[in-house]
Amino acid sequence: MARRLQVNPTVFGVSVVAIVGFVIAGIVVPDAVGGAAEGLQSFITSTLGWYYVAAVGCVLVFCIWLASSRFGRLRLGGDEERPRYRYLTWFAMLFTAGMGIGLVFWSVAEPLTHFVDPPDAAPGSDAAAVDAMNLTFFHWGLHAWGIYVVVGLCLAYFAYRHDLPLTVRSALYPLLGDRINGPLGDAVDIFAVLGTMFGVATSLGFGIIQVNAGLSYLGILDQSTGTQVVLVILITLAACGSLMVGLDKGILRLSVANLSVATVLLVFVAIAGPTLYILDSTVEQFGSYLQRLPATTFSTGALGDGEWHSSWTIFYWGWWISWSPFVGMFIARISRGRTIREFVVGVLSVPTLLTFGWLATFGNTAIDLDRRGVGEVADAVADDVGTSLFALLEQLPFSTITTVLAVVVVATYFVTSSDSASLVIDMLSSGGNTDSPRAQRAFWALLEGGVAIALLLAGGGGLLALQTAAITTALPFSVIIFLMAFGLVRALYADARNRPLERVVLVEPGHERVPEEDLSGSGPAESDQPHEVAGDA
Repeated sequence: MARRLQVNPTVFGVSVVAIVGFVIAGIVVPDAVGGAAEGLQSFITSTLGWYYVAAVGCVLVFCIWLASSRFGRLRLGGDEERPRYRYLTWFAMLFTAGMGIGLVFWSVAEPLTHFVDPPDAAPGSDAAAVDAMNLTFFHWGLHAWGIYVVVGLCLAYFAYRHDLPLTVRSALYPLLGDRINGPLGDAVDIFAVLGTMFGVATSLGFGIIQVNAGLSYLGILDQSTGTQVVLVILITLAACGSLMVGLDKGILRLSVANLSVATVLLVFVAIAGPTLYILDSTVEQFGSYLQRLPATTFSTGALGDGEWHSSWTIFYWGWWISWSPFVGMFIARISRGRTIREFVVGVLSVPTLLTFGWLATFGNTAIDLDRRGVGEVADAVADDVGTSLFALLEQLPFSTITTVLAVVVVATYFVTSSDSASLVIDMLSSGGNTDSPRAQRAFWALLEGGVAIALLLAGGGGLLALQTAAITTALPFSVIIFLMAFGLVRALYADARNRPLERVVLVEPGHERVPEEDLSGSGPAESDQPHEVAGDA
């Protein structure tokens, strides 16, 4: 007998209506949606850029504090619990969920764009080459993963150490108490669902454009909207099949396979390309990244017109924040049993280094080709960003084989991203249920594919609108991230003193707030027993 749907009616209903309404508007009135999106995005990036810069900088500082604090010994689960996944599979799933299609899509285009049109250095100069990779590292490195760390750690800590549902609202328990089960908690999870859907669907749109470009390079299929729609349908069905198999047999195996194919492609480009230049440049660029990290972290472009920061850095920060419910929830789901220090250091370092290795190899190869007068790659970036990777591979030996490998990487990234996002959205819309019917998860995968198709049909206006929706969703969710971090700190101090979580709740109807001096240890404790929680009587 089929299992019934297991959802939170409010979160599920409002989210589906909002998503479907957005899709219909994008198809029926794409110009109006595109115009409104462009204006809203311009307002947010130009007016609130300083806030995004400060917020993401503070998040990274908070991660460093967590890793070095005495709380690093605490486990995400029982004190004797151990991780379910080995490091290799854990890192593979982290990397494929956190970067995915976007990394492949921009690995050639962004470094080359900064090289030929840098914000400060002379175009095409040696300084521009260093700056190009430094800025690309900056946008894809520690700051992005720092956001994921905070969200993922908060979710995993409250779910596995305090047995709360694995959903975003649970991280606000130290602030709201049982009120997380009301309208405020529903609103938080709805924002998380929308941010995840908009962020992932946009990446899926990018990915399918690149898959179509690769198949066109191979002479298999022409580039057209109709072809891309068919590809979305086929790959979405593959994602549904993976979801029906399950996390361990589906996403895990695909993630490891995807990382293996990507590694083969990476090693080939490193050997067939300008190997010595890649090695020399990567060392220098990585050193420049570390040396300039504090300055670039808090740079807002205040002395210029701020246009470059708005178009690149502010957009990326909003993008990563909008992705954080998805990636944070997923890495929490696969990280039970690890210590806080292991979680923070592992999520910050290994995926970042893997990302840098990919970007440095492809980015420096593209820059070297342009410096030697091979302008086809730069022309491809200017004409169609989706073809830039294949234009680079065409300059190297065995281009047909490597193009096939690149298409496979993007296609499997599509599947793993869709699978991971579907699991996360399903948990958010079902109150943290990790064992919902598989058909329910497949519903979200189909909806993600539908959103991607709608964007392709709507054209550039639809894609811009969805990007703006992701950035707009990031604005309120950035505030939620700060509240989650504040609640985590209160809970960690209570955990270190063996105090029940109920003692740190700031707002609990019908009960007095626990004095701050009691939490900090500077005053006498009222009692070692937990306060009665409203609704338990």
